[in-house]
Amino acid sequence: DDSNVSVDDLMAFIPAPDFPTGALINGLEGLREAYSTGRGRVIMRSKFHIEGEDKKTIVFTEIPYQVNKARVIEKIAELVKEKKIEGITELRDESDKEGMRIVIDLRRGETPEVIVNNLFSQTQLQSSFGINMVALVDGQPKTLNLKDMLACFIRHRREVVTRRTLFELRKARERGHILEGQAVALANIDPVIELIKSSANAQVAKERLIATSWAPGSVTDMLERAGTGGIRPDDLPDGFGLVDGQYHLSPQQAQAILDLRLHRLTGLEIEKLLEEYGSILEDIAEREAILADSTKLTAVIREELEAVRNQYGDARRSEIIESHLSLSTEDLIPREDMVVTFSKTGYAKTQPLTSYQSQRRGGRGKSATNLKDEDVVDLLLVANSHDTLLLFTDTGRLHWLKVYEIPQASRNARGKPIVNMIDALEGGGRVTAVLPLGEDDRGEGRYVFMATARGTVKKVPLERFARPRASGIRAIEFNEDDTLIGASITDGTRDIVLVNSNGKVTRFVETEVRPMGREARGVRGIRLKETGESVVAMIVADDEATLLLACENGYGKRTLVSEFPCKGRGAMGVIGIQTSDRNGAVVGAAQVIDDDDLLLITNGGTMVRTPCQDISVLGRNTQGVTLIRLTDGEQLVRVDAVAEPPVEPLSESDTDDGEIIDGSDVEMDDESAD
Repeated sequence: DDSNVSVDDLMAFIPAPDFPTGALINGLEGLREAYSTGRGRVIMRSKFHIEGEDKKTIVFTEIPYQVNKARVIEKIAELVKEKKIEGITELRDESDKEGMRIVIDLRRGETPEVIVNNLFSQTQLQSSFGINMVALVDGQPKTLNLKDMLACFIRHRREVVTRRTLFELRKARERGHILEGQAVALANIDPVIELIKSSANAQVAKERLIATSWAPGSVTDMLERAGTGGIRPDDLPDGFGLVDGQYHLSPQQAQAILDLRLHRLTGLEIEKLLEEYGSILEDIAEREAILADSTKLTAVIREELEAVRNQYGDARRSEIIESHLSLSTEDLIPREDMVVTFSKTGYAKTQPLTSYQSQRRGGRGKSATNLKDEDVVDLLLVANSHDTLLLFTDTGRLHWLKVYEIPQASRNARGKPIVNMIDALEGGGRVTAVLPLGEDDRGEGRYVFMATARGTVKKVPLERFARPRASGIRAIEFNEDDTLIGASITDGTRDIVLVNSNGKVTRFVETEVRPMGREARGVRGIRLKETGESVVAMIVADDEATLLLACENGYGKRTLVSEFPCKGRGAMGVIGIQTSDRNGAVVGAAQVIDDDDLLLITNGGTMVRTPCQDISVLGRNTQGVTLIRLTDGEQLVRVDAVAEPPVEPLSESDTDDGEIIDGSDVEMDDESAD
């Protein structure tokens, strides 16, 4: 339809070949070259997935077209035997009628992505498929691009449809001519029968039928409907047909009359003859219109192609990866919830959330990290391995980091310096707030709401943080004595709760804070005293949940969020928990429900996970209960909520990392509810 269409436009409809064995088409650059020049190649990559938790298994389910599965397995075995690929413990073929399964078991601790990369580079699990678009054009072989190839195909289809239409038109006219002769015979039935009876044989009867002039009868009306020459065969001599008011039968018509059966002489059959003649006229008119109008010819070609598509079209088997797939991308990283830990001296690590078993309230927990040189855990959060972390520093800058880019480490490991993962941090700056950004958080009408230790709050449209930069960007301006303590993603209409270190809680509507630019300073969220008070937590309120307040001496409590009134931005707040000598200052807060778990971490690196339902829900002006039992000199520094926690049984070796105390051994302080 569009003669000016480009190859790129055509690729929207013909993106790539589809191979019967499936697999992945890895990148479209080679294919774009083939479509543009007639020569190129596509990279085919086997489809696989990874199974298992501790010991990983690689399972290939689709391989490139024309690659022999048995030879691939032999090649892998050869590479393992020659130690060109290490880490494989077993190789087997589990293919059956349900599909292909080439299973490769790995040694414990091996990274499957590295082994897959080696398999792709040293076997036919990744191979190239050459494209050479050659066609016969006017009898000569010629290399064509996609547009020229389609043009040749359409031209060929035009020739085929034209020849077929001419053939059908000729057959229709021949049939119409026969029907005319039969109509003449029926109009002169008695003379025709008498002529045939009086003839010596069929040949004589045929010759006498041809030589006789017949009254046309209804044929005159039939010919008027057909128009001049509309149904007359092209090769019929002029002496036959209607001439000077008489009809002269052709040899074909005479033979058809002799072949008539007697039942065709009934009145009903005559009506059928006339109906068939009318249908023939319509067919002839339709085919003549196709031959006379190229647009109608094109429409016929389109209809036939659509019919083929509807009858034989099926789902694509070969998945297309438009950009060349790199094994270092997150597509090869398993999705799992991770505990992300940042220390005050700039170390970070991740651990699977399932490595922490849920304990009863008051348990001692187990070591979360090995801290040296007086280092303490500063930040703790739970995020998916594919989430993007927005890292806010004490200088007000923002950096981006993928969760899977932070290395996994054991509970006793310190982790990896953040400056080794984000070069821009080498010049100084400590991460003070981390915001996990999942796929569901990306959209219009979303905001990042921030709060500082001095009570300043700020709301910035999330889209302002949508373009990561290696050097980071300015997120908020601080005074020298201020720092960022919290950030959340909101829809711009929620209630915000701020908690200070003296146990005061203030609540206000987010709409009281207008959206600002990245470098704006923000506005006052809570009024603090001049006696060293600071904001320790910022929460987006949910009246169906409870507010968990935790103090430095290991005590805390839950209070219904709905019990905290909305006082407006800039208020001093109401008492949320008593900060007595027993409790100490408030160090953190979390919004939780009964089904959540709570992660608590101390300045000594001990972490405990406890069900929130084991923590009492008390009024606002109370002291609370024991959350975690601390050793001498140890203080609670961080709390975080975990939704729908998995429970994993601990082996005996787990107790080496810290004493596990059952909640039944921990008694609630009777004075805590006063």
